[in-house]
Amino acid sequence: MEALIAVLPGDGIGPEVCTEGLRVLDAVADQYGHQFKCSEQLIGGAAIDATGNPFPADTRAACAESDAVILGAVGGPKWSDPNAPVRPEQGILALRANLEVFANIRPVKIIDALTDASPIKADRLGGVDIIVIRELTGGIYFGKKTRDENLASDLCIYERHEVERIIRVAARLAGERRGKLCSIDKANVLETSRFWRDVTVRTMEAEFPDIEIEHMLVDAAAMHLINRPATFDVMVTENMFGDILTDEASMLAGSMGMLPSASLGETRRGLYEPIHGSAPDIAGQGLANPCGMIASIAMMLRLSFGLDDESAAIEAAIDSTIEDGIRTADIAGVDHASTGTVGMTDAIIQRLH
Repeated sequence: MEALIAVLPGDGIGPEVCTEGLRVLDAVADQYGHQFKCSEQLIGGAAIDATGNPFPADTRAACAESDAVILGAVGGPKWSDPNAPVRPEQGILALRANLEVFANIRPVKIIDALTDASPIKADRLGGVDIIVIRELTGGIYFGKKTRDENLASDLCIYERHEVERIIRVAARLAGERRGKLCSIDKANVLETSRFWRDVTVRTMEAEFPDIEIEHMLVDAAAMHLINRPATFDVMVTENMFGDILTDEASMLAGSMGMLPSASLGETRRGLYEPIHGSAPDIAGQGLANPCGMIASIAMMLRLSFGLDDESAAIEAAIDSTIEDGIRTADIAGVDHASTGTVGMTDAIIQRLH
């Protein structure tokens, strides 16, 4: 097959992990006879420095023309002033809105060989296999914002269709797995959460009567993710809660550097990125873990291009590399020597079959 991919390396370690991810993509293309044409574009702080805009017109046009988008990371100390009128994170919000991707899919599956890298006790990690679905284009991040010397406000709004469509995504995924869906809200306090719960109940009863649905307050969910994570199957929640819970869930896997994500809309064109940030403290040192980016590319091959065998081959190569004791510093622990970003990718490519 042939496909056009927009690549947005961004800031910090973003360019490093994008480079390694594309090396794996090239290896897959060679083995399976595909052609992936990549168009590299600016986003985030790098785009601000070059154009004054965190999501320039050229980037917008390239993403609109692409079959999928790969994103590295944005941000860093240079652009860290939260009061600045133009910030790198605005580029990501504009990108998501431009692509009309509303469902962020973050799998959290534990590789047995990595239980020693997690800060969570190993006996809590057995059987952990979770998918977190985060609503991505609504809620407090996109609501009207006001501020003066004495007051600030962020408006949280959800419309019925926004809740219904994200619940449908989550319920369908649950139906392909263990048939369990946990909807996370704060319905004891927030009107938007009571609305979310009411719409969820009606949608599930009308369209997915065979799926087991549980409603859980976000503070309880945060606790149970640590105490009994294996009891969750598919979790679905609104934008801000999902942002926080998925970062927490990444610690189950030992490092944020391990986990991928996909953001999807109504079409097969998706946005694929590791969940980690720009990690400016290690940028340019060859220390970044490329696994999250490489696994994100595996998700791209499966979800946007329908290449299940190629996706599975990448995931198996990551697993076997870890099982063979090859680790970057963030997951090496005390029992393993560590390799760098390039060395980790080399080992994964060697195990592609």
